Amino acid sequence: MKNKPYKIILSGGGTGGHIYPAVAVAEALKRRFGDDVELLFVGAEGKMEMEKVPALGYRIVGLPIAGLQRRLDWRNLLVPFKVWKSVRKAKEAVRSFNADVVVGFGGYASAPVLWAAQRMGIPTLIQEQNSYAGLTNKLLAKRADTICTAYEGMERFFPKEKILLTGNPLRGGFSAEGSDRSEALAHYGLNEELPTILVVGGSLGTRTLNEMMKAWIRTLDGVAPVQVIWQTGKYYEQEMRDFLAAHPTKNIWQGAFINRMDLAYAAADLVISRSGAGTVSELCLVAKPVLFVPSPNVAEDHQTQNARALEREGAAVLVTDAACVAEAMPTAMSLLNDAERLASMRKNLTRLAHPHAAEDIVDQIEKLLTK
Repeated sequence: MKNKPYKIILSGGGTGGHIYPAVAVAEALKRRFGDDVELLFVGAEGKMEMEKVPALGYRIVGLPIAGLQRRLDWRNLLVPFKVWKSVRKAKEAVRSFNADVVVGFGGYASAPVLWAAQRMGIPTLIQEQNSYAGLTNKLLAKRADTICTAYEGMERFFPKEKILLTGNPLRGGFSAEGSDRSEALAHYGLNEELPTILVVGGSLGTRTLNEMMKAWIRTLDGVAPVQVIWQTGKYYEQEMRDFLAAHPTKNIWQGAFINRMDLAYAAADLVISRSGAGTVSELCLVAKPVLFVPSPNVAEDHQTQNARALEREGAAVLVTDAACVAEAMPTAMSLLNDAERLASMRKNLTRLAHPHAAEDIVDQIEKLLTK
């Protein structure tokens, strides 16, 4: 093993689904090695990681990489030039940093860095968050040393001998024990007499879930038969606030953000949510029965694949985005009345959880450092 400090590049980005697993592994590396490790993030210029990562105290290099637009667009003509420039810049970053290991978390930002490292003889590890592998990871898997996955059955995408099932690394202390339920209900001004549904649509919000709530509230007579924690998202905050003002309904908490997801999960008996990789992993850890409404607007339909993977294990229910407004809340109400099924879902979610994912990935990185 070389003299310390070890130098490790963490690459990926474009969305929080790629950034926060990388940050979780960075935090685990710091816990393991302390001052004996130096970390460098590599992301895409103009994307959220260029702001989020430095705010957490990490150094980051941005590449001019861009993905293809999914429709005819003149910007697609610039993609080959951006790829060429990104590969050159990635090589410079790997060489000048003198990296010992490069770890990729998916997204097109990680492709040039992993490609460069593999051709420079530097060990690489890929972390795939979804049940359906992304294009970047599939292309780079052949030369990767180790591939850490969150789902079983990934040998259909990757060389079987390189795969290790670790789960998705998460920030925060999510667990099935969770926070105190009474404290959580009090935090939202709710009581213990009614079951609680958590509707969560992400930081910006999800139009489909908000329309679902509006349609359901219109069927009520001013009092919801269950309690709902309704996270509307920043983008829809004022519109949904105005809607509730026009349709005042008891037993509903509405807000743009949820700052304490641990309390929201602790209060919930059932969750209605999109099925991004991070959300799926959190729900497995907290063992909360879930009704997934996958987003139809993600690459390679990852969210549907993630939701179906849990549905096959009896750990979740899936309602399509197109059917959500009409079917999701009636389905949720039916689930809340089926205590046996909820208990089975909790058991199956616990079985799928990987509470030590970040540490397990660091174990694999440490093995590569010995090469």
